[in-house]
Amino acid sequence: KLKEVLVGLAVEGEAGRCEISEVKQLEGEASCSSRKGKLIFFYEWNLRLGWKGTVKESGEKHKGSVEIPNLSEENEVDDTEINISKKKGEGDVLKDLMRTEGTTKVREALRDYLKALKTEFTLGMILPTKATAGRELVAEQKLSGTAMQDSVSPQSLDTVGVKIPTVKILMRETFNSPADELYSIFTTKELVQKFSKCPAVVEAEKGGKLRMFDGCVSGEYAELVPSQRIVLKWRCRSWPDEHYATVTLNFKEMAAQTELQLECKGVPLSNEDSTRQCWKQQYFEEIRILLQQSQNNME
Repeated sequence: KLKEVLVGLAVEGEAGRCEISEVKQLEGEASCSSRKGKLIFFYEWNLRLGWKGTVKESGEKHKGSVEIPNLSEENEVDDTEINISKKKGEGDVLKDLMRTEGTTKVREALRDYLKALKTEFTLGMILPTKATAGRELVAEQKLSGTAMQDSVSPQSLDTVGVKIPTVKILMRETFNSPADELYSIFTTKELVQKFSKCPAVVEAEKGGKLRMFDGCVSGEYAELVPSQRIVLKWRCRSWPDEHYATVTLNFKEMAAQTELQLECKGVPLSNEDSTRQCWKQQYFEEIRILLQQSQNNME
């Protein structure tokens, strides 16, 4: 993913044009763990990139490097050290271009990477191996014994499709918007792409396809009652093949607000926490930001 967001990154100014041409060195790791129902992200990378550029006036070509010695969760992206160097010879105007506009573009790309990283982890992209799945399942049941009473119905532990234990997740969120506006955010392609920050397939009709977060989430619309209810056949890419949950979204309008009631039935037990975090962080929090931006634009 780092290569995807960095290679090809280009900046252009009066001095000329520069482009990140390759990743020369990539050392480190990224991981995620669940503690007390919260996902903890860890990443630490040491990167060295190659850049090339052309001086506008002379047409001279030059090359250099971009070093990022410590991209980690310990530092904000704005505080992350980024060093620009150039091979011997003239062309310092290109080096200056990379130090200013180039560094800004690199930081933007790193933010995109971290956003994508958290999305993929939250959606359960990394699964336990078969050898550890049983142990983790037992541990989850022990740790979540009392908490499950609040969020999972007593009858929700069942077996479907490929014979895996599943749960039903119930959540409620209140939004400062009328029901029709909130409903449209789940059924309008442009709005789905705005809050998810990714290209999407949204065919808001019975049997219509749904694809979000670069394919990490997919499914289809099973029922649509405008401004009242949406039922989805919904899955994360990391789940067992052909295993879907049934998601029901009920919109309850209250004065200037709308309560959104979520029921997600058939979630693999081992993905309960990541699915809950997905809806909270990737859906609800981002939708709230989108609604606030819309209100600010109207003022």
